[in-house]
Amino acid sequence: MTKHSYVLKQLLPPVSYDPNDLILSAELEAEGKQLDAAQQSAEQLLAEIHPSTATVSLPDWERVYGLPDPCVTIEQSLDQRRAALDSKVNAKGGQSIAYFVVLAAMMGYPGATVDEFPQATCNSDCNSELNSEDDGFFWRLNLPAVTGGVFQANCNSDCNSPLQSWGDEALECRIRKLRPAHTTVLFAYI
Repeated sequence: MTKHSYVLKQLLPPVSYDPNDLILSAELEAEGKQLDAAQQSAEQLLAEIHPSTATVSLPDWERVYGLPDPCVTIEQSLDQRRAALDSKVNAKGGQSIAYFVVLAAMMGYPGATVDEFPQATCNSDCNSELNSEDDGFFWRLNLPAVTGGVFQANCNSDCNSPLQSWGDEALECRIRKLRPAHTTVLFAYI
């Protein structure tokens, strides 16, 4: 970025003013710093326009879109907050498998898949799973284990602390809120 004090010196009439004059240079330097600050502020404002790059205005974006979801109890990183916001802003809605796969990808799990559990009948293949009628209301979202399990136990942990934990509370909360009402969703981190 070109400093504005340099640009201001170039705008002076060549014969009337000496751009290297001590007093004039100091004045142009002060005015140039204010213009530099204004340009930097404008560039920061451009970053705040889109939810995936917002920092200063992120709490306002989250307030407008009702984030974090009430069932999220953990502290989220800046990237996680941005991903949740971006997915909420861009989610068009739907109840298809493709919709939930895209939603998972938007929240940081590209390559997610969905398994359904159709009821076994007398016409089913002999190697088919023996799913009951009720199993048709379950579906499983298979998420690639981006980070794997989080090892939590250490020598200061109490006896009831888990040795390791999996899951993404924000993603699971969002999927549960948007799932078809008559279904139950299961999550598998593979």
